Parts: sequence; C-alpha cells; structure tokens
Amino acid sequence: MRIFKAAAATVAAGTLVLGAALAAQASTQQVQADPASIGAAPYEYLGWGNPQKPADVMKAAGNKWFTLAFILSDGGCNPKWDGDRALTGGSDQTAINNIRSAGGDVIPSFGGWSGNKLGEKCTSASALAGAYQKVIDAYKLKAIDIDIEDTEFHSSAARQRVVDALKTVKSKNSGIKTYITMGTDQTGPDSSGVDLINRAAKAGLANDGWVLMPFDFGGGSTNMATLTQKAEEGLKGRLKTAYGYSDDTAYRHMGISSMNGKTDDGETVRLQDFKTMLAYAQQHHLARFTFWSVNRDRKCGGSNNDGDSCSGISQNAYDFTKVVAQFHG
Repeated sequence: MRIFKAAAATVAAGTLVLGAALAAQASTQQVQADPASIGAAPYEYLGWGNPQKPADVMKAAGNKWFTLAFILSDGGCNPKWDGDRALTGGSDQTAINNIRSAGGDVIPSFGGWSGNKLGEKCTSASALAGAYQKVIDAYKLKAIDIDIEDTEFHSSAARQRVVDALKTVKSKNSGIKTYITMGTDQTGPDSSGVDLINRAAKAGLANDGWVLMPFDFGGGSTNMATLTQKAEEGLKGRLKTAYGYSDDTAYRHMGISSMNGKTDDGETVRLQDFKTMLAYAQQHHLARFTFWSVNRDRKCGGSNNDGDSCSGISQNAYDFTKVVAQFHG
C-alpha cells in the first residue's frame, strides 16, 4: 500500500464577464483533451511534495491527463481537496484551469492512504454518491478515481457504499468513466479486493477500470515488472470469475498504478520496468496505466530530497511520465 503524508475574459449573453465569474466558468468548460489518452493520467499531489506546475509537465513529458490527489472528507460527508481546501475558487481550481487551457484534463482521485475518507464519513450510499457528484459537477468531469485504501478498503460497509454510490454516479452521468484503485498481493487482489470485486459484480456495477497498485508487496530491485504482470493476471482471473468476462474483456477492465523508483518498502521500480509494463498494457488494451507520482519523477537533490518529491534513483526529469504518456489503451 502507499504510505503518503498524507483568465482573461469571456463573453456571455453579449456581456463581458470578468474576475470571479470567469473562474467559475473556467472550471466547468468543456475541454478537448485527447480521449484516447485518458488512461494515461499520472498522479500529481498538489498539496505536498514540491509539486511541479502541471502545464510545465505537459510540455516536457507529453501527457494530456493528470490524476489529481486527493479528495477527502472535511470531517463530514463533504468533499474537499485534502479535506480542507475548497473545490472551487482556490489554487486547485487554478491548476485545473491551466491544465485545460493547455489542452489537457483531469481525473480527481478520492481517498489515498491518509486522512478522512468519504466512504467512511458518508453514512449512506446516496450521501456518498452526492459527495462524488459535487466534484463531478464542479469540474464537469469525464472520469473519477476511487483510490480505496487503509480503513476504507478494509471496511465491508465502506466497500459496499462505494459500490452502490458508483452505480448511482454511473446512472446520473452518461459516459463517465470510473476507476477503482487498490493495493494488491503478488498473486492479485487480497481478500478485501476480491470482496470488493464480488460486491460490484453482484450489484451490477459496470466499473471501467480495476486498477492495482503493484508495489509495497515484498518485491525486489529487479523483478517489479514481472511481479506486476503476475498480480494483473491474478486480477484477470478474479474479474472473469465475478463478471463472467472473457480474457479480452477482463483485460480491458484492468489497470496498473505503479510507483517510480524507490517504494515505501524499499523495492525499486526501474525505468525499464515501466517500459515492460507499457508493452503489457498496450498488448492487452488495459483501461489504465498510471503511477505515483509526477512529484517524484525526478532525481533527488536540492529542495527535492525525500520520497515525496523525488524517486531515490538516478533518472532524468519526467522519464517515467514520458513512458506513461505513450499509453493509449
């Protein structure tokens, strides 16, 4: 599992609208990011880890999408960035506006390891769906990511709420993609992950991507690509059993969310591992290939000297993002 710490002007109805009205409209405007690259959306955490300017990353690495972390509970059933920054009107909205102005788009991620999780703080599936919907409406989203970890992941009640809430989200937002991201054992999803998949299948949730985080699971320094594929094949089997999918359909509902460089458990995920994962993801037309994180996609030195802001290995800036940006499902 991850261990994180944790415009100018527009014309409307013939009238020039400035300032706050522009910011409000910018957050909801339709954008033209390449839909074929939606699965290649590396995580960036704007709340810590000396985050880079997303538009600078796009220019250097070629990616069009970001998965922005994390939407959390403010203590109740109300979504905020990191649990304390408002959805609109602040620095997060500015970053999203800048990404969209550069031709990109975003997938907000709900959850992560630390903080208060909406799946626990919202006491009903309908309330949780409402919390997800607030974020969808704020940014007119095409996709959301539920990064279900720690206490939220290991609560059967929370798992069921997430499943039921996503069914509601799917019914109310035509075409929206939903990704569920979770930790894994080397052989595939653990008991909580298997239960989550089975609950989703029983409920009829047409989830677009079941995404494994294949790290912090006892790997080494030279075998992480091999172990990633082993875990993914285990996931394939679970999806086939639960949903009745063929091999091809199962692959198209799977994803990889790796970690670059040194992991929390001392594993090493090399650039070559990412290239091998990319080939696997392309071959099988996975739904998603991403990683944690853009913040870490640089060598350590200067102000970037810990695991939140650098990879811990020798690399060039954005080496890993450049590999992920090649993925098109």
